[in-house]
Amino acid sequence: MFPKSSLEMNQKKAALAPKNIEAWRNFSKTIYEPGALDEKTKQLIAIAVAHVTQCPYCIRAHTPLALRKGATQEEIMEAIWVAAEMRAGAAYAHANLAMEEMDRYTNRKKS
Repeated sequence: MFPKSSLEMNQKKAALAPKNIEAWRNFSKTIYEPGALDEKTKQLIAIAVAHVTQCPYCIRAHTPLALRKGATQEEIMEAIWVAAEMRAGAAYAHANLAMEEMDRYTNRKKS
C-alpha cells in the first residue's frame, strides 16, 4: 500500500530540497535529545503520536528506536493504548459540534 522507504528514495527527496531537509534533520535530532524528558519517553510519545496520525513509516522507525532506548514491549503497547483512547476521546468530544448543528437544524425547522 505504501512505497517502501529506501536510502535511494531518501536521497532523491533530499536532493529536491537540500536546505529544507538539513533544517528538518537538525530539528528532529534536537527534539529527540534528552532534556526534561528522557529519550525513551520521547520515543514512546512518538509511537503514540504515530498511531494517532496513522503514519506507518513513523511507527516502523520509532518502535525499534524506543526498544533501543530501553522501552519494553509492554510500555510500547501501553503508549499505543493511550493513543487509541485519545483518538476515541477526541471523536466523542467533537460530537458536541454535531449536537450543536442538530439543535440549529431543529430550531430552524421550528421557525
